[in-house]
Amino acid sequence: MGSERQRACYAVEMKRVAEHMTANARALRNGTTRTERDLWHALSRYRPKFTRQLPIGPYIIDFACREAKLAIELDGSQHLDTTAYDERRSDYLASLGWKVIRYWNGDIIENLDGVVQQILSEAAECLGGTHPQPLPASREGRRRRNGK
Repeated sequence: MGSERQRACYAVEMKRVAEHMTANARALRNGTTRTERDLWHALSRYRPKFTRQLPIGPYIIDFACREAKLAIELDGSQHLDTTAYDERRSDYLASLGWKVIRYWNGDIIENLDGVVQQILSEAAECLGGTHPQPLPASREGRRRRNGK
């Protein structure tokens, strides 16, 4: 089953996500808020790839760019009472090399394009200046040969 080095790398880098974390992340993806849907629709057009509800350790990140190790958290009014928890979460992610940025839901509702541009700039900075690119227009809305 591969060389000893391959087995060692797999054991270190490919940790399994606990089943309950996978289930929680799936439930969060299926129960998105309007602001999460709006931001996802805008971010999913860009590369490097962004993902939703990514489990990292004991936490689930709202949006993440794995390649840039950039975590994006959306905060609603419920986060006014959880600042200590949010700080512990950010510290944990930072200890793993992730950069965490937070936005209030109102920021996304009022200025979605501005938030997306900030996120893309942060991702570019994390990647050493490579600005994320949208998918090629030729792939958007591609029609099948039979016209459907």
